Amino acid sequence: MLNDIKKAIEVLKNGGLILYPTDTVWGIGCDATNPKAVEKIFKLKQRIDSKALICLVADDRMLKKYVKDIPRAAYDIIDITDSPTTIIYDDAQNLAQNLIAEDGTIAIRIPDDDFCFQLCRKLNGAIVSTSANISGQPTPKSYKEITQEVLKGVDYVVNLHREKICSKPSAIIKLSNNGVVKVIRA
Repeated sequence: MLNDIKKAIEVLKNGGLILYPTDTVWGIGCDATNPKAVEKIFKLKQRIDSKALICLVADDRMLKKYVKDIPRAAYDIIDITDSPTTIIYDDAQNLAQNLIAEDGTIAIRIPDDDFCFQLCRKLNGAIVSTSANISGQPTPKSYKEITQEVLKGVDYVVNLHREKICSKPSAIIKLSNNGVVKVIRA
């Protein structure tokens, strides 16, 4: 695992894309503060850049770096959920502008996965995490379902968990600063 982390960090710091296993599905990732790297993901996925992407952070402390005002309910959700849950927050900050939605929101998850945790820690920042597919195509449930187009479009493919079958993407909850909670994807 350490070798994969070292190589992935090198690619991320140089503005490249990685293909990596997350706590949910295989993801395409980049440094979430690098707008050129984020643009590469939109191009690879053939996705319009007005559709927001998810980021991963290591912990609460790192979350505070990217969200101006974290609602108290967010901590409760993070603590009580036993399945991967992404929260959409208002007032994103310190991220690539093309990663932040037009309304100023950002979707962030704290993964329960040692590799993702270590990756965020070693990068000392957020990592984009979007499913390893072309926009509109099915999300691959395993490494072997990832298309050649995606495999050739990234700069580094992590060697871990290639046999793992992924259950499903994370749940997504929008948690507005005005107290409104909306389930986007269960």
